[in-house]
Amino acid sequence: MKDVTVNNYAAMEGQVRTRDNNTFTVKPVVASQDANQCSIAFIEVDPGNYAFGYHYHEMNEEAFYIISGQGIVRTPDGEISVKAGDMITFPTGPKGAHVMRNSSETEKLIFIDFDTHNVPEIVHFPDMNKVMVIGPHGRGTYDEN
Repeated sequence: MKDVTVNNYAAMEGQVRTRDNNTFTVKPVVASQDANQCSIAFIEVDPGNYAFGYHYHEMNEEAFYIISGQGIVRTPDGEISVKAGDMITFPTGPKGAHVMRNSSETEKLIFIDFDTHNVPEIVHFPDMNKVMVIGPHGRGTYDEN
């Protein structure tokens, strides 16, 4: 880490992200600019919505810890039901492709997203046939082919 930091989840203002009438909130408690090797965010997903879209990473692993609610994780091998207290890990490459959807009709899904932080990074979005390239000085999204 670059400096000792203390961030309180409840006091943080969330970053609302919207795409295709889908909304979720990101609260980065350890942002990539605060640490050299990782980033950590609380993710809040309203009923019926999903977070980030179906994707996989070339360089960075992810792990989710479910704090409250219930969800469905889509993977290349099918769907996995998760609930509060569950931890799920995603390796790099196509085998680690995933998207988390809130499967509740009434309760918000809240989970912690732990990510390694390796740059440059390439993120594939198979459903959209897009790829995101992340470098130390910028990022861009391009057609996969």
